[in-house]
Amino acid sequence: MPKVLRIINRLNLGGPTYNAANLTKYMDAEFETMLVSGMTDDTEQSSQFILDKLDLHPTYIREMYRELNPFKDYKAYFKIREIIREFKPDIVHTHAAKAGAVGRLAAYHEGVPIIVHTFHGHVFHSYFGALKTRIFLEIERYLGRRTNAIVTLSEIQRDELSVQFRVAPREKFEIIPLGFDLSRFTDDKEAKRRAFREQYNIADDEIAISIVGRLVPVKNHAMFLKGLKLVADKTKKKIRAFIIGDGEERANVEQMARDLGLKFNNADLKERNILTFTSWIKDVDVSNAGSDIIVLTSFNEGTPVSLIEAQASGKPIVSTRVGGIADVVREGETALLCDSDNAEAFSAHLLRLVDDDDLRRDMSDRGTAHVMHNFSHLRLAGDMGALYRRLLNHKR
Repeated sequence: MPKVLRIINRLNLGGPTYNAANLTKYMDAEFETMLVSGMTDDTEQSSQFILDKLDLHPTYIREMYRELNPFKDYKAYFKIREIIREFKPDIVHTHAAKAGAVGRLAAYHEGVPIIVHTFHGHVFHSYFGALKTRIFLEIERYLGRRTNAIVTLSEIQRDELSVQFRVAPREKFEIIPLGFDLSRFTDDKEAKRRAFREQYNIADDEIAISIVGRLVPVKNHAMFLKGLKLVADKTKKKIRAFIIGDGEERANVEQMARDLGLKFNNADLKERNILTFTSWIKDVDVSNAGSDIIVLTSFNEGTPVSLIEAQASGKPIVSTRVGGIADVVREGETALLCDSDNAEAFSAHLLRLVDDDDLRRDMSDRGTAHVMHNFSHLRLAGDMGALYRRLLNHKR
């Protein structure tokens, strides 16, 4: 039985966690899988409920965090080497940047036959300055030469990494989109909708617009607020907006709202202002059901889970056209897209959806059908199993 050691940066709430967890749980029985994870930061929402639901019990490396720390990273590297010597995997599969660097180095130095890495996004633009970006890129090129297969979640992401950034030759890349158990987003939607709207005092004739994600610079909440202000000034409909998530930019985003004259409140207050900061909501299926439009304004994205979940919930989308977003939605059918520096186009798309009830309903129906066909967790496990078998057969 082939053994797979799966290593992930951290099990925070997001796409990489669902990907690693579903692959650990649903891979064909011919593979024995061990899941290893680093630690989440205090500002990140826990994903323990995902692991509990799947009855998964990862091995945690206490020294491995998202941020660079040479001393802790060095210790994490040796702990992974110890795990490899004890588990004796045929395949080491790493997920995301930190685990990809530390885990692949450990696997290479321990002589693991097959090394696989999944890019859930990348940091080669919109994250750091030129020098730091260049250093990370050279590290990835070095690691790419020591990796048997590199998995990307979309064709756009593969082309960026292989052609634009030259991380590795194109033939090393495999496109395997994310896969999820989306049933919680399709079940009991009316009851969940009532629960969310009662909790936040949303009237039946108010259109709820939500943005889901960390409050960090790359998520570009400034464009969301500018677009919201423009729509509020033009529409005759009643609108409410919800920023679902938290992070280091919380104070700055609140100040942007003040500067734009957008009155807001936090989740524990009952005022019916145009904007509410909810912080993290674990049951995003409930907040999605209670919303009418989901938006995303990022400068850069891998494969945004929030948009897959939004479509499963039957919600139309307004988003920037970056990273793998165009591979997740159907432009013009399930989502309206714009450039990441065009607040006017963003607000025009949002205004169109706010004002057109029929368009929202049509995009809702198409979105659910689209993701249920393309983003199943069983399809994910089958695709990855096929890749593993091909790599194992090639080594024999």
